[in-house]
Amino acid sequence: MKRILITNDDGFESAGLHALARALRPLGHVTIVAPSSEKSACGHSLTLTRPLRFISLEDDFFKLDDGTPTDCIYLSINALFEGDSKPDLVVSGINKGSNLGEDITYSGTASAAMEAALHGVPAIAISQVYVGGPQNIELSHGYDLAEQTVYDLAKKILEGTYPLGERRFLNVNIPPLSPNECKGYKITRAGHRMYGNDAHLHRNPRGEEYYWLGVHTLEWIKSENNDCDLSAIEEGYISITPVKLDMTAHDELENLKRWIQNG
Repeated sequence: MKRILITNDDGFESAGLHALARALRPLGHVTIVAPSSEKSACGHSLTLTRPLRFISLEDDFFKLDDGTPTDCIYLSINALFEGDSKPDLVVSGINKGSNLGEDITYSGTASAAMEAALHGVPAIAISQVYVGGPQNIELSHGYDLAEQTVYDLAKKILEGTYPLGERRFLNVNIPPLSPNECKGYKITRAGHRMYGNDAHLHRNPRGEEYYWLGVHTLEWIKSENNDCDLSAIEEGYISITPVKLDMTAHDELENLKRWIQNG
């Protein structure tokens, strides 16, 4: 039986995590290891300054006490899978909200897939885009399209071959549509998102200032051929982006050599 390890960054109680488990159980043995609290936008962070503990909730369902999504994958592969045995697939999500463009660098969802890729395990990060507030996911379209999508992609991987090379993973974003409304898949590049400052200043009852960071709108620089993930979502497609961990700006290597040599 194929073994599937899943996690998220919204925490072990997230409806998206349970929808993911429900979608993947027909394909193999699912083990869930998720953070004990929300870790959105924690990036590819490991916990090095305190001990971590698996807390068993049900058979093959654990929360990692104050761990990050990266911790969940790192420790699971090393502690829950015996010897050199590894899961056949890691899936992170279903995230409540998009992970488009440069969001990948912030995303705990994507970072869990990155960690799996570092260990040589095929990986998918899947996120559900919403319109308005995050509560709209449950109130309107739900996770039906995301569940169908992740089932189909995981089935192709588990029954065939992984389509990517080493240290690469699939970043999947689901439009806020029902399965009947979606136009299908579109293979995309990561877009160029536009970010602003959405920090809100407040005061607590003692008069001390604090800031609460908001959520940016989905704005981006559109290319001539609209081939990025953000454009695909706007057009009603499921976006699938191959992501690699090599962040080297290869096109700048020669330029940098000349810059150093010319003093």
